[in-house]
Order: sequence, then structure tokens, then C-alpha cells
Amino acid sequence: MPFDIELIRSHYATMAERVGKAKEKLNKPMTLAEKVLYSHLHEDSPLQSYNRGKDYVFFSPDRVAMQDATAQMALLQFMMAGKSKVAVPSTVHCDHLIQAKVGSEQDLKGAMDINSEVYDFLESVSDKYGLGFWKPGAGIIHQVVLENYAFPGGMMIGTDSHTVNAGGLGMVAIGVGGADAVDVMVGMGWELKMPKLIGVKLTGKMSGWTSSKDVILKVADILTAKGGTGAIVEYFGDGAISLSCTGKGTICNMGAEIGATTSIFGYDDSMSRYLKATDRAEIANLADGIKEHLTGDAECYSDPEKYFDQVIEIDLNTLEPHINGPFTPDLATPISKMADAAAENDWPTELEYCLIGSCTNSSYEDITRSASIARQAIAKGIKPKSQLTITPGSEQVRFTLERDGVIKELQDMGALVFANACGPCIGQWDRAGADKKEKNSILHSFNRNFSKRADGNPNTHAFVASPEIVTAVALSGKLGFNPITDTLTTESGEEVKLDVPTGHELPPQGFDVEDAGYNAPVEDGSGVEVKVNPSSERLQLLTPFVPISAEQLMNNRVLIKAKGKCTTDHISMAGPWLKFRGHLQNISNNCFIGAINAFNDEANNVINYIKDEYLPVPDSARAYRDNGVGTVVFGEENYGEGSSREHAAMEPRFLGVNAVIVKSFARIHETNLKKQGMLALTFIDVADYDKVRQDDQVSIQGFEDMQPGKPLTIHLKHQDGTEESFQVNHTYNDAQIEWVREGSALNKIRKDMGVS
Repeated sequence: MPFDIELIRSHYATMAERVGKAKEKLNKPMTLAEKVLYSHLHEDSPLQSYNRGKDYVFFSPDRVAMQDATAQMALLQFMMAGKSKVAVPSTVHCDHLIQAKVGSEQDLKGAMDINSEVYDFLESVSDKYGLGFWKPGAGIIHQVVLENYAFPGGMMIGTDSHTVNAGGLGMVAIGVGGADAVDVMVGMGWELKMPKLIGVKLTGKMSGWTSSKDVILKVADILTAKGGTGAIVEYFGDGAISLSCTGKGTICNMGAEIGATTSIFGYDDSMSRYLKATDRAEIANLADGIKEHLTGDAECYSDPEKYFDQVIEIDLNTLEPHINGPFTPDLATPISKMADAAAENDWPTELEYCLIGSCTNSSYEDITRSASIARQAIAKGIKPKSQLTITPGSEQVRFTLERDGVIKELQDMGALVFANACGPCIGQWDRAGADKKEKNSILHSFNRNFSKRADGNPNTHAFVASPEIVTAVALSGKLGFNPITDTLTTESGEEVKLDVPTGHELPPQGFDVEDAGYNAPVEDGSGVEVKVNPSSERLQLLTPFVPISAEQLMNNRVLIKAKGKCTTDHISMAGPWLKFRGHLQNISNNCFIGAINAFNDEANNVINYIKDEYLPVPDSARAYRDNGVGTVVFGEENYGEGSSREHAAMEPRFLGVNAVIVKSFARIHETNLKKQGMLALTFIDVADYDKVRQDDQVSIQGFEDMQPGKPLTIHLKHQDGTEESFQVNHTYNDAQIEWVREGSALNKIRKDMGVS
């Protein structure tokens, strides 16, 4: 029986009525995103027309999913809330802590040894509070959710930015920080600013070397890394219907790279086929009965400019394969122009590694299309010039691929298979020689390619493409290779071209698995003891944050003025730091160590006016904090882009940062700062960023009577005796201001629950 079937039956039984009432209230046709949002309104938000991009609204998500790196802090916070059980179906997925090094079997065994303390904690806390637990090796959270939990018309949140992957199965799935997950797990409404709507009309049908990956690579080119901020991207048109369900998931997954709140496709036959193939025929049959409510109204799609805030059209007939990067996922280059672009930009073209898989592109379809290239290589006598690696998305997919001989075909070509986990995609890759920091390039089918992301080397130029393009390029070993036009040399010296890749949308013999890796919680968790060793270096019980006062906002010091791109990777690196995700004090040692100091163009080197010397950023922050001096952080555009990791907000808060003032925020990070009781502020005039000097004493005025929509004033006292002021905006509503007054959103929950 499918997970949550009673919940889904109940949801579908009432969805037509709820959508009908919403349509009557809005007095207009509705997009799919609107149907899902309005059918999930929480009782604290009455049914009415909400202004997109302006009004805060409370929703009731159907479920919560957490990966092991973020689940630690989320569940440590949940333990403080005073609840005996989660209020909605929730799961933990152990996928982030497995380091890719040798191969799947050895790497998984090593992870089980190294991370046993964390896995034991997560399993015990799941048992105690009623969460489903997916063991290490079960697969990557987003692939497991797509295979088991996602359903058309549903709504979920997850403590990972790529939760949006579930939009491929018609779900509004949104990445959040752990504090947001706590809201839902304790039974409260979850707050979100009503998203704007971007419509993407897909026409035609893909063929040849083009794949679903190329759709989102092109969308990233059009919208840029922040163009989707505050919006839901809804795909429609004949081209959308022609895509596989997992292909839709790939597109939605990388919607996180354009800052979108989420992305979604309407229910169609491909979703029905996928549900049936993953043993959820009952859900498909239920969805078939209300399919008109599981897609946007025809009027919205026939006249999209009238119903969406922005409309993009892409012709799949003419869409060319793309390669995006380096260092940002929105720098798009058609494959026919990559050789020239590499030469013009002096990008290294020799590829030691090409990598496929991850949560973005690890479906049966993806891997079988890559395997069709491996078969050609073996048959034609072509030896790969790059090391190809494969990261399966789930044990179910891996087991089925192995049963069908697909894994062997890739291994026969020389591919290395890593564990069913995130691995290199999130920096969990022990790449030999990366510490030398040599300039080089890699090509992968992952989603994110920030500096240092994959291997920790700032000089690794990471490029993103589809799995079949990555596999073909691995044969040549050259970044500029174009399999559509270029030839390869066989072992006998013959010049040959590759045939167009082929694959199976779904396994012809069906999916199979011996042990999917799921542990259901015990019936009664009241007797389960969650142990956290006080001397542990990896887990630490939390202490409530103390509220910021108006007095503390006077004469703060500049901790760092970040220059250029400052993602959550820059603020709180992953990779080797993942082992401290459950220990706030220890992980705070990585706070801002990747951000570039605007005053010296260096990373992790800032002036400290207590010590009167340059220090690493965390050391400087502690020196100020321990001497009673508050600090402020300044930044530029789309600050906090990337992962949903709330550690990037909790660490500065722990180290005494009172406010973050930037030109613009990425959505999730701004919310995370608010949840932790900090001030997230934006320049009214972005030129004011240039007024900030490293020797400034910064005062934030107007905090005592802070109100929604009312700017605050920043006063700078320069060391040369001059002073200047400017105003900054904020997006706090009354409830969010109360989070700051109480010290954090969690403190407010504890107060409301009567927890002392």
C-alpha cells in the first residue's frame, strides 16, 4: 500500500470542492500552482484573494522531508518545542554524509563507521517522535520522495533547496530551513509570501541529443540565478506533456538554481505511468478521477500573459544541448559554441573526471541513455579519456539497473559507481589531488557548480550538462567535444561518430528492490531515549537564543563586507564540515570562511578592532561577541543563494551578528535569518553599500518601534570622525517582528507551548 494513502484519499475527495470555492472567490480561471496553494490554506489564512509577491499566507503542507545534514539541527530544534510526536507525516533521509572515494560498497561501510553517532541519533529521534527513517544507502532524499511520497496536487516542505524536485510529479514542494520544518511538525501553519507566477510554455518535442536537462539549462540562461526569486515556475504546453515524469523532475530540481520558490507540471499520462510503475496505481486512479483540478485551467494556458506575471516560451524542436558554467549554474553555452567559449575564456579543456547521477539526473531513463553510449563505445572500440563516475539516486533505481545489466555496461566502459548518496554533488568527494588547487575542469550532470562545490578546489571549473552529454564528452576527454558533429578515434585509428542516445522511460520489467532501506517508527516512542553525549564533537543540544535589544544595535562593528557572490556555501561550507551539522559551536568555525572581504579581496581574513589585527572571520566574531560588541554583515545581490541550510543563519547568530544588510536576498536565506531572530535588511539605494568602511561603527536606529513597511536607519561613524546615515528596508510582518522580539521563532513556539 502506498505511503499516506488515507491522507491522499481525503485530499482528493475534497479537492474539487476546495478548488471550486477558491475559483469562485478569485473570480477567474486558476493556474495549477494557485489550485494547490489555495487548497492548502491554513485556518489562520481565510479564503480570499491574496496579492502575489506581497501578502504573507499560512499554509498546511501535507508532509515534511529532511536529509541527514539538515535534519540534525531541525530535530534538535523540534526537541525543544515540547511535542511528543510530529503533527504531519515526516521523514529523515541519510544521504549527505557518505563520502565518495573508492566505490559504493567501501564508501558506504566507511560512512557507517564514521557517522554511527549521528545515524543513531537520527534513528532514535525518529522513533521517539514518529518519523520515517531511510537508512544510509537507501538513496538521495529527492529521488526517494519522488518514488514514494510525492503525489499530484499535494504540498510538502523539505529542509533542502532541491525539495522542488517533487514538482515533477505535480506537487508544490518547497525547500526551507529547519525552523520552518519545526513549525509544520508541531502543527502550526507554515508562512510564505504568496509567490508570483512564471509560466513556461513548452512547444514541440525533443529529439536527438537534447534532453529535459537542456530545458532547465536554457531557462537558467533566460532568468539568471535570481530571476525566479519569489515565484513559482509552472510549465505547460504540448512540449511539457511530451516529457517523462522523471524528466519533469530534473527540470523542477534545478529550479532552485534560478531562485524559484518551486516549479511544477500539471498531471498527465507520464505521471500516471510513473505512479503505476512505482507501485502507486491507486494514487494514479484517484488522480485520474479529478485530473481537471490537477492542472491549470485551459484559459490560463491559452492566454498565459493574462494569468502569469511573466511568460517564457521554448521550442523543444529547436532546443540545442547546453553546457552551463563554470562557477554559476546560469552561464549557458550551446554545445555547438562550447569549444569557442572555452578558448575565449581560457577555460581548461582537459577533463580528468566526468560525473553523472545525483538527485537531479539519476533516473532509470537518464542512466539507460548514458548506457547506450557506453555500449557504442565498447562496440566501436573507443576508450574513454576521462574517468566517468555514477551516483545512483536510490537503491530501487540502482538495484533495477543492476538487474537489467545497465550498471555492468557502464562499468565495462570503465565507469566507477559511487554509493546511493549525494557524494560529489555536495562536496562529499575525496578527490585525489584536489588539495593541490590546480586549475582544471570537470563536467557533471548535477545541479550546482559554485566554486569549491564538488572537490573543495577553488580552481576547479565545474560545468553542468545532461548525463548523455557528460558520458559522450568523457569518451573524448575534451570540454569542447560536440557529439552531434565531432568524431572520436577508435583503438584501431578509425574516426567514428556516436549515434543518438536511446533509453527507457521506465524499466520494461518494472522496478525491483530487495531492501529499499526504510525503517518505520515504533508504535509508541514515549520510552525511546534520545542520547546526546555532552562531550560529543558532532552533536550538541541547543540553548535558546537571547533576544536582540535596541541597545545592542548601537555601535556595532563590521564583521565582514562580502564582495560579489555570497552563497550559503560561502557562509557555511559543506564538504568536510558536514560532520558538524549537529553541533552549532563546532560548525561555527566555518562561518564566512569562503566569503570574499571587500576591503582586501581575501577570504577569511578580516580586521578586528578588539585584537587590533587581522583574524579569520569566526575568530574575529568571537572576539567581538565575547567582549560585548555586536557585529553586522554587509553583502551584495542575491545574498544567501543556494542551499537551504539554516546553519548559514544560525552560525552568525551564535557568533553575535545582529543584522545582515545586503542589496537583495535569496528567499530561503532571508527567511532563515528571520527565524533565528536576526535583522535581515536591504539597501534602499544599493549605492549605499559603497559607503560602508571596514573601520565603521554601525548603529541601527528605529528598532524600538519597528513596524511592517517602515524603514530602519543605518548610522555609520567613520574612524576619521565623519558620519553618514541611510535608510534600509525590511520585509518583516508583525509575527516575524515578534520572532525578533522573542529571540527566534523557536522561542516564540516554546512560549506558546508553555515550555520554559
